[in-house]
Amino acid sequence: MGRFILRRGALLLATLFVASVAIYVAMYLAPGDPIAVLTGGRQVTPEVRALLTERYHLDDPLPVRYWHWLSSAFHGDFGYSLASREDVSTLIAQRAPTTIALVAYTSVIIAVIGIGIGILSALKPGVVDTTALLVTTVLAAMPSFVTALVLISVFAVGLGWFPALGEGEGFAGQLVHLTLPAIALACSSLALVARITRASVREESKREHVQTAISRGLPARVVLRRHILRNAAIPITTVTGLTIASLIVLVSIVEQAFNLNGLGATLVKSAQNKDFAVVQAIALLMVVAFVVINSIVDFLYALLDPRVSLGTAAA
Repeated sequence: MGRFILRRGALLLATLFVASVAIYVAMYLAPGDPIAVLTGGRQVTPEVRALLTERYHLDDPLPVRYWHWLSSAFHGDFGYSLASREDVSTLIAQRAPTTIALVAYTSVIIAVIGIGIGILSALKPGVVDTTALLVTTVLAAMPSFVTALVLISVFAVGLGWFPALGEGEGFAGQLVHLTLPAIALACSSLALVARITRASVREESKREHVQTAISRGLPARVVLRRHILRNAAIPITTVTGLTIASLIVLVSIVEQAFNLNGLGATLVKSAQNKDFAVVQAIALLMVVAFVVINSIVDFLYALLDPRVSLGTAAA
């Protein structure tokens, strides 16, 4: 366990360093003038321009600017937003709850419904299996923004069952407001998890030890739980973990479609405004979340299958 934590810690630091360099250089090369963002596009005197340039270190060489940001980040200071004149840490703290709630809600939908459909499809050949395959094929082919538009048109505008915009207030209000965004974000990933679950359960159902358990007269639920799902859990866990990790990136599309004030939408707006500090901080936060989720999946391997050592790939 200690070696696993050390390896993952070293991997996280290396990933953060490489990602921070790549993001910073990409933002530096992007077209646009940060001074225009600070001044709202208004003409300013050379003295004011020079003051803003010095204050935000815009006249320093790229390596110097990067080192200045990195040393400040180690002390918890991610700088100030050029667009909103707000501390980046405060801005992230305000936006993060919406994104975390949306990703958590979506993860539950993917895990429960996706795995459930996959198991049902594998155990019920015929009409149920064919219907599940048809539905998952359609869902997998629909991008998140298309699904969002369809859901808004049907369930928000047409039927009026759910609100179309905003994140709501309180737990109940937030749950209602995030239902359509969570479904839009989950659909394509849910289809993938269902397909992998179906294939894994069917493959394990044909194993000799499963047939032996059935011939001995063990109840179907016992065979399913102990002999099929336990052995099919690793590929299911792998694909579920990867799809949940991918939500961190896809969330920006859905947040914009439903006008949610989360990290994803803030990242897109900040990139458009060339707001260096905000883009750098949110992007690094997403990298951290991705690596942490993959580390959790790796740890689950050892819990699900004792033959798998921590930090090694599952067969």
